[in-house]
Amino acid sequence: MATLVVTKDCTALSDADLSEMAELCGGSGCAFEIGVLSKQAEAWVLVTLARDLSETLVGYSFCTLERIGGTPSVLIGLASIEMQDHRESILDAILRDQMRRAVLAFPDEDVLIGSRLANASTFSVFNRFNDVIPRPGHKASGEERAWGRRLAKRFGIETASYDDRAFAVSGDGSPSPIFDYVAPDHHVVDVEVAALFDPLDCAAGDVLIGFGWAMAEDLDALLKEASGF
Repeated sequence: MATLVVTKDCTALSDADLSEMAELCGGSGCAFEIGVLSKQAEAWVLVTLARDLSETLVGYSFCTLERIGGTPSVLIGLASIEMQDHRESILDAILRDQMRRAVLAFPDEDVLIGSRLANASTFSVFNRFNDVIPRPGHKASGEERAWGRRLAKRFGIETASYDDRAFAVSGDGSPSPIFDYVAPDHHVVDVEVAALFDPLDCAAGDVLIGFGWAMAEDLDALLKEASGF
């Protein structure tokens, strides 16, 4: 399915954009209310909107490109991909646009990608990146745990709510601004990946902070592909 993607400043979001976003149901089966979306628009710098050829909104993602302690980062806030047959291609189109912007902003540098996840199927988003944390069979190093704390702080999460060994956040009972996506093969999620999410109470707003790395050579190849070189 052809997907038309545009990334713009959150300040350029119109009431019509927000209304469309509020009607889109992602993997959780629930749409985020306009009040939540408005707060996200205030909290983030950029928003990526994905539409099909009929110009119907099929996905969106709030994000920002910034340096955290000098490290190039793409942080993804609330994101929602419509629960439909072509959702993986929609996800790829959104991420490719964000990665293209990352290589333009941070040429020749590895870039950290971070977001908040609520179910094991969403973990597949990070299959595109390297050295994903947390991951099955890997004991996080002190530096990796420190990165989790940095991201938790950047996401506005209180220290007392964050477990830096499990990379888990305890919710306050309200919906969390997650990456709302369910992979097409969600029925065959790896049991060890599922175990990372088993302790979470999603109804209470619990989430997992996940992050990985987009390598400079991969980003450069993506830019050359997009440029037709």
